Amino acid sequence: MNLRLMPLLAALIWCVSAVAVWAVDVKAAVLRIDYPSLLPISRYDLMPEDLGFAGAALGDEDNGTTGSFLGHNFETVTVAVPPEAADEAMDRILDDGVQLIILLASAPDVLRLTDKAAEAGALVFNASAPDTDLRDANCRENLLHIAPSRAMKADAVAQFAVWKKWDEWFLLAGSNPGDVKLGDAYRRAAAKFGAKIVEDRIFEDTGGSRRTDSGHVLVQRQLPLDTQDARDHDVVMAADESDYFGRYLSYHLWSPRPVMGSGGLRPVTIHGAHEAWGATQYQTRFEELTGRYVRPEDYNVWLALRVIGEAVTRANTADPVGVRDYALSDEFELAAFKGQKVTFRDWNGQLRQPILLYDGSITVSVSPQDGFLHQTSPLDTMGLDRAESNCQAFE
Repeated sequence: MNLRLMPLLAALIWCVSAVAVWAVDVKAAVLRIDYPSLLPISRYDLMPEDLGFAGAALGDEDNGTTGSFLGHNFETVTVAVPPEAADEAMDRILDDGVQLIILLASAPDVLRLTDKAAEAGALVFNASAPDTDLRDANCRENLLHIAPSRAMKADAVAQFAVWKKWDEWFLLAGSNPGDVKLGDAYRRAAAKFGAKIVEDRIFEDTGGSRRTDSGHVLVQRQLPLDTQDARDHDVVMAADESDYFGRYLSYHLWSPRPVMGSGGLRPVTIHGAHEAWGATQYQTRFEELTGRYVRPEDYNVWLALRVIGEAVTRANTADPVGVRDYALSDEFELAAFKGQKVTFRDWNGQLRQPILLYDGSITVSVSPQDGFLHQTSPLDTMGLDRAESNCQAFE
């Protein structure tokens, strides 16, 4: 044998051996709880049957691109159930030996199912619940948050308003529980960044239909009356998580002002027109795979699976503890088509990520805004910083 080929042969044997050693089947699950709800204001927002699951399909495809070379096989099962069947569905997933689980669920269900998963040693990724307390006093050691919190989104909007020097706000919050919590997030953001809420009002949800032929007519008559005689303000901040009135505000105010928050300029993790930082190829692949535009839930599930994929290929682990430890380590970073790598906060398991400010058609801006500085990362100017967090599960 030619002696000059010996080093090449040895390297080839080592690579084959490494692949054999680390080859692994990676099983994950997406559990989506479908809650009863009113139809959205717009038909454009009707929930697709594969919401979240489409992101899982693309995530498996992307993980498989690198994983197949290393002998890794990625498979994600998807389950959609009504709330009353959630515990049984989680039990089936755990009984099948799946220990990497992505939840699309509300906060109470996330907490209960995460505790159930902990008993089986499973790791959970929160892909939808925005409740800040899940990242605070109610955090869990086996729960990582892909979805941004209400605080992160409110801070993203607040930074843009303050950067524009629109620092006198008219806050109009809905009356439903999620609206109240979102309103609190905007009050906190105003105090955090030095804005002033000059008018603070509640818009009562009276239970009327938002989709009838006369729905917009009633809103057109009601909103100007509900917003008149407000103190002088630069911008209207809408806290309408239940999607009752926020998107009607822009053209139905008593005094014409920009609308931000739940209407007008909205904070999102992704939208179908986002093309910056290489996102065009992500959008194209998603649309070819699914035949529709991406939703935030799809993107969040995709991100969760990419976190798993990075742990498997770079840290050589599919163990729940190993995935968690790698994700929280300084070695972890993930490209997310947002101009910078995303990482996790090691004090509460929240994924740091830029927030897109979206007007329904384009990305108007991206937070964090220029000039908002932080000793660790500008991304930590949004949401709970280390000193603000009461989470003890990660200590």
